[in-house]
Amino acid sequence: MTAPGTARPPSVQGVTERRLHPVTPLRRAWAPVAVLAGWAVHDPDQAQRQLTRLTTTTLLVGLAVLIPAAALYGFLTWWFTHFAVTDTELRIRTGLLFRRTAHIRLERIQAIDVTQPLLARVAGVAKLKLDVVGAAKKDELAFLDADEARALRAELLARAAGFAPETAHEVGEAPARQLLRVEPGVLAVSLLLTGATWATLAAAVVVPALLWFATHSLWTVLATAVPLLGAAGASSVGRFVGEYDWTVAESPDGLRIDHGLLDRAHETVPPGRVQTVRIVEPLLWRRLGWTRVELDVAGSSNSVLLPVVPREVAESVIARVLPGVTVPPRSSLSRPPRRAGGRLPVWWRGHGLAVTDAVFAARHGLLRRRLALVPHAKVQSVRLTQGPWQRALRLADVRVDTGAGKTVSARLRDAGEAAELLRAQAERSRTGRRDARPDRWMA
Repeated sequence: MTAPGTARPPSVQGVTERRLHPVTPLRRAWAPVAVLAGWAVHDPDQAQRQLTRLTTTTLLVGLAVLIPAAALYGFLTWWFTHFAVTDTELRIRTGLLFRRTAHIRLERIQAIDVTQPLLARVAGVAKLKLDVVGAAKKDELAFLDADEARALRAELLARAAGFAPETAHEVGEAPARQLLRVEPGVLAVSLLLTGATWATLAAAVVVPALLWFATHSLWTVLATAVPLLGAAGASSVGRFVGEYDWTVAESPDGLRIDHGLLDRAHETVPPGRVQTVRIVEPLLWRRLGWTRVELDVAGSSNSVLLPVVPREVAESVIARVLPGVTVPPRSSLSRPPRRAGGRLPVWWRGHGLAVTDAVFAARHGLLRRRLALVPHAKVQSVRLTQGPWQRALRLADVRVDTGAGKTVSARLRDAGEAAELLRAQAERSRTGRRDARPDRWMA
């Protein structure tokens, strides 16, 4: 499919290449403007001095040069960007001066997300982001016609699942069954009950005021206030806008997550690629029985599974993300020995550990509890660490490393218990990887 009004690029080695949607140059034309804006924010004093030296005529001439140059840059980057789907891979050719061709093996694709920023929704286009095993960052196709983006996503996922090239485009999108939807009112209340929201708002008000009384420099105050206000907005309003209408559905290609008030995102948690699941319980949420579920996915930037749900709902969804894993009850988590208070006074009570046949579970935090669950099959390595103070108290930490490059630690355990845990966990990891099911789509 080719976007209306776009000529189809020539074939390369028998494969027909396609261009992105014609609105793409408008998005890329902002790059030169963004560079100037970044310089102004980085050095506001120098930017102010340069602006005061410019006359009105010079500003108009500069705009007359900058705007056409930005438009030409956007058009050329769009013109030299092509993509094609072959029998075995997705090819993306980009680059105006320095050419780059990405060869993405179809069987290495683990997730494809569809995102629509606000202006893209108005224009009827969408962006495809591809999670590929072993890739440091996501490749993307921005932008495609919204219908074309969904059709291409379905075709690529079908090919990744093993369907033949001649039938993959006929498979269509896999059916989905909705599991839950987070109500906007519940999301808003949960943000109001989060201490980080009020802490960042207080810092955004108090710190600039103190700087003004100390320096009387407007630029110093602005350079401090803008990042603090941005952080405060991101922790409250930004999270509400981003996590609005959070919906989770189950399909053969994984759990599908749809969310966003202004920018809509359609993400997929790929089966078998979840390395760690974290259950987060802020202090003020615990009386209401609410929890937040975060995750680490190998090669993916997806980090939130459930923004706020009751504990029992969270456990039922986790059972779908990690088949065969049951969340250990709170009563089964063993605390470190009391002498751990000599290493971490008071806060040692927030640590806990439970090891079942399927999962390594470690908790930390007294006010904001975090319970990390690592299936034994996902443990890449296990280590025992012990500092001088811990040796004196006969304590040690056991750390397990996952395929997502993250580490989960069972802290302040008895030294003898930690040594036995190290040996037993290494054996559980070996047998877990041997018995694990293959990471396949639509299995």
